[in-house]
Amino acid sequence: MELNALYQEVILDHYKRPHHKGLTAGDIQVHHINPSCGDEVTLSLKIEDQKVGDISWDGAGCSISQASVSIMSDLLTGKSIAEADSILDSFVSMMQSKGADQGDEEILEDGVALAGVSKYPARIKCALLGWMAYKDAVTQVGERK
Repeated sequence: MELNALYQEVILDHYKRPHHKGLTAGDIQVHHINPSCGDEVTLSLKIEDQKVGDISWDGAGCSISQASVSIMSDLLTGKSIAEADSILDSFVSMMQSKGADQGDEEILEDGVALAGVSKYPARIKCALLGWMAYKDAVTQVGERK
């Protein structure tokens, strides 16, 4: 199977069967909208002992935005805030690379399936929507403590 076809399958699988979808109570809840296309995500975050204890979310939008937040919630749940920040930085770097950075599968796991999105500036915001909601939520939790 060609790599691009495999990546499309990963994206469609996360879109059709999203992980961590369905809001649960958390320390903070944020809502982000991509004004370019109308995609939206509401993310609930629970921090326990400087670790991402739980990420849950709900949203509507294209397969890229919905798959990306599903992948992100898998990747970051259970990680320390520092580890999650490093993974976030790696994903953002891949998205800003204009296709030059294919991502590190050891770090991003299924997230590398979104590497091709970085070639399409209009779609980058879709892929980053959930990640920026997470970043906002962590910042807001930190400001409360």
